[in-house]
Amino acid sequence: MTRKEIELLLTEVKNGDKSVDQAMEILRDFPYTDLGFARIDHHREIRTGYPEIVYCAGKTVLQVAEIFKVMSEKENNVIGTRAGMEMYEAVRHIIPSAKYYSDARIISVQKKKLTCPESRIAVITAGTSDIPVAEEAAVTSELLGNNVLRIYDAGVAGIHRLVDKLQDIRKCRVIIVIAGMEGALASVVGGLVDKPVIAVPTSVGYGANFAGISALLAMLTSCSAGVTVVNIDNGFGAGFSASMINQMK
Repeated sequence: MTRKEIELLLTEVKNGDKSVDQAMEILRDFPYTDLGFARIDHHREIRTGYPEIVYCAGKTVLQVAEIFKVMSEKENNVIGTRAGMEMYEAVRHIIPSAKYYSDARIISVQKKKLTCPESRIAVITAGTSDIPVAEEAAVTSELLGNNVLRIYDAGVAGIHRLVDKLQDIRKCRVIIVIAGMEGALASVVGGLVDKPVIAVPTSVGYGANFAGISALLAMLTSCSAGVTVVNIDNGFGAGFSASMINQMK
């Protein structure tokens, strides 16, 4: 529940539109629902502004489906990351309106329409191989109520592809830069814009890339001020943080 929904409920009780018993029933599973294998945090939206988001990897198909069922019954928007097609099919069987973003590996159920700020988030990749992580970031941002500008395959090996888009990039409020190999693109972008840059190292690259560690270290030691770094392949973390920045007033 959001703060506004609780205020509305209390106002209805005060005005006599709802009884105390009706309000207690609505709040029965507040602040969480215990499923035995998971305790779903319904209080999180009040604390952070966003409902709990489900990390699906490592969970069984039945566990994911049950979590989505309970969360959707609370009229929350539900997002599940790192989800496979089998998980989506199980969720869709229970909730026909569920959507699957295959590149991002995200399941979404939208119960509430979100208002998007006019400012945008840019998501830029160094290469085409980085797109799955980029889509996780972009789709997460969109599902949290943001407009996204996608610019893919604009790495340092052909920097003119980035320069051509600088005018559009500079109009965005926050920029997510996703790169594997040596991870140089984040430093380049950070030196060209006056906006916060969130760098995402990916595990894309040959052996000396060490599954993303070389890109991670390069981004952490960037000489461009204003570049912050999330974990390897963590498109979700970048999209979530970018959304918080973009929606600050």
